[in-house]
Amino acid sequence: MIIKRLFSSSFRTQLMINNQWVNSSSGKTFKTINPSTEEVITEVQYGTPADINKAVDAARKAFDGPWRQVTAVQRSELLYKLADLIEKNKEELAQMETLDNGKPITDSREVDLPSVISVYKYYAGFTDKIFGKTIPMNGPFFTYTRLEPKGVVGQIIPWNFPLLMQAWKLAPALAAGCTIVLKPAEQTPLTSLRVGELIIEAGFPPGVVNIVPGYGNTGASLAVHPKVDKIAFTGSTEVGMEIIRNSGIHGLRRVSLELGGKSPNIILDDADLELAVSQSHNGIFFNQGQNCDAGSRLFVQEGIYNDFISRAVQCAKDRKLGDPFDPTTIQGPQVDENQMMKILNYIDIGKKEGAKILTGGKRWGKKGYFVEPTIFTDVTDNMTIAKEEIFGPVLSVLKFKTIDEVIERANNSNYGLSAGVVTNDMEKALKIVNGLRTGTVCVNCYAVTTEGTPFGGYKQSGVGRELGEDGIMNYLETKTVVVKASTDTLP
Repeated sequence: MIIKRLFSSSFRTQLMINNQWVNSSSGKTFKTINPSTEEVITEVQYGTPADINKAVDAARKAFDGPWRQVTAVQRSELLYKLADLIEKNKEELAQMETLDNGKPITDSREVDLPSVISVYKYYAGFTDKIFGKTIPMNGPFFTYTRLEPKGVVGQIIPWNFPLLMQAWKLAPALAAGCTIVLKPAEQTPLTSLRVGELIIEAGFPPGVVNIVPGYGNTGASLAVHPKVDKIAFTGSTEVGMEIIRNSGIHGLRRVSLELGGKSPNIILDDADLELAVSQSHNGIFFNQGQNCDAGSRLFVQEGIYNDFISRAVQCAKDRKLGDPFDPTTIQGPQVDENQMMKILNYIDIGKKEGAKILTGGKRWGKKGYFVEPTIFTDVTDNMTIAKEEIFGPVLSVLKFKTIDEVIERANNSNYGLSAGVVTNDMEKALKIVNGLRTGTVCVNCYAVTTEGTPFGGYKQSGVGRELGEDGIMNYLETKTVVVKASTDTLP
């Protein structure tokens, strides 16, 4: 009943293969849960390896056939049309995202959907700007390069930003001329399937985009499929490493990975205190802390440490949790029970290892997967909560003295995805920026990402970059062409 009440169109709960909606070959389904009420929303068809095989065959046939004949301008028109359809249906998509994921409706409407539309439009404008170079050579040769699509791409997306991560994957791959088999997260398949309907409505040819929901075994069968040319994955570092290990099975696949983080957020003594508190608060608690680039390690210089802590604790206490469809709610539930229990377990570990909780630390409410905004102090670098990605609303605050010290400590991590610095001294800021081994550093802001800025990490935070020109290069191969010619025919 809740589906009919919230949406004018029916949910698509089948697999999308070759522009057709089909049931799983096994007949199995899985439940998707509303994380704020713990109620079943609907059941979705469970894709099997046999279904992945059908989807890959459809993508291969499209890539080798009609899709290769579609011009760059025509690809652009299709992407713009898809962006327009998403914009036309943005309220439905926002509500569906909040229902399935639990994020506040205000975030879905005002953050996620505008970003999704911008990403599709950005790459729609990129299709006719993919070109190679001419290269001077010693001798009678005319040499140039071509940028060509990689081919069939398997894409596996996470549950924290289902619509946005789908756009980050689909838009550049389609702009490059690839065909796709997309596996959405089992916790949040609904908006991916709805966008699948819009892809068909926009006029993309059969087989260009295929969507196969399922669990880890579904994604694993996609990652090792012999007819897949590239795998693009966003998710945990553990799964990413498994994909790398398996990338040579049945032939060598190209791989790009956007993985975990334990990002340092550094507050200097001279910082604007109000800005520092606001920046660090949003840096960890936005999206229920379910951000790969969350500023979960907060380094505060000793001169303002006490004043900062008192303000940060009050800010966390004032954060409103509750029904994500209430427009005044700032924090919704975690995505599912497993994630909630993982976070609560990390909180217990933090207490046992000697860290001090100043606020939060418990489940909130009697129904739904809510966790209180939690702040730990007396945290040391060797504690579990300072080293491992929690992926929840849990902040570890660490004190430091000097800039050289904080750079060394910030870099002492297996991860290197993002970082932040708050200071009024740009010389100090740039010293920290240059010293950090991380993919993004924001100064006097945090986690600011747009469609044109490359995003990705050092070390165990991933391989490659998404967004911007780097994002489309993920899906292109460079071909060098050398033509022997007489000297009087050379350009």
